[in-house]
Amino acid sequence: MSDERRCLVVDGHPLVRLGVRRLLAERFEVEEATNGDDALQMLTDVGEFDVAILDLGRASSSDSKAPAGTAAIRALRKASPRLGIVAHGPRPERHAANEAIKAGATAYMAKSSPAESLTRAVDAAAEAETFVDPAAVNGAGTAELTRRQRQTLQMIADGHSTSATAKRLGLSAETVRTHTKAVLARLSARDRAHAVAIGLRSSLID
Repeated sequence: MSDERRCLVVDGHPLVRLGVRRLLAERFEVEEATNGDDALQMLTDVGEFDVAILDLGRASSSDSKAPAGTAAIRALRKASPRLGIVAHGPRPERHAANEAIKAGATAYMAKSSPAESLTRAVDAAAEAETFVDPAAVNGAGTAELTRRQRQTLQMIADGHSTSATAKRLGLSAETVRTHTKAVLARLSARDRAHAVAIGLRSSLID
């Protein structure tokens, strides 16, 4: 049996799996799974892995019942408590990294980040060390606020109430509250004041 460390790549896209396999092939024995159910079956059929790289995207229509995203992270963590899990998200979003780590991931990486960053994340996860994409830590994902979310955050920063914001933007108060909740989640902010501080620091608002 090989003494190499073993890595399980869980992604519905064959080209992504192939790319990760080629990146890690010299240092890991790499196996592939297309979704959360396949990954759980691999743990049963093949045994323990050192690391799993899990796509955070939703399950495709053909495997819609398979656990995906944070649900898949929790399922893998329950099935293999010592497994290092690298959550592979589409963008370097801080809130996505926080949610993944909270669900049980060991590391978070954006698919848009350089290949060497994924290597660092995998190596850290294999040693049970936490690693978060530097782009997410530095707040690159905060630019993912929508136009309405930015407008809402600016209104909060300017001291407007929910009702005043709704009137100025031509929205219902409930819609403004929905945008506010989305802003807090995307910025991983504790409250409105924290969101404003992050927005100012990241040049999202004036």
